[in-house]
Amino acid sequence: MSQQKSRDKKKKVLTEYDRLKMEIAKELGLWEQIEQEGWESLSNAACGRLGGIMSKRLREKRQQNK
Repeated sequence: MSQQKSRDKKKKVLTEYDRLKMEIAKELGLWEQIEQEGWESLSNAACGRLGGIMSKRLREKRQQNK
């Protein structure tokens, strides 16, 4: 009898930061690529664009909370 190894990924609890990152990736049309190939498949330009938009939104949110 052979044991079948579990290949299920453990579900990670998503933080607000993670949800924002996913939302922006969907807006930029990158989400399908990320789902199929993972975050590491993004180009440097795509990562920079995503990070720049995230920074801008986080900065705006901090300003609104003051």
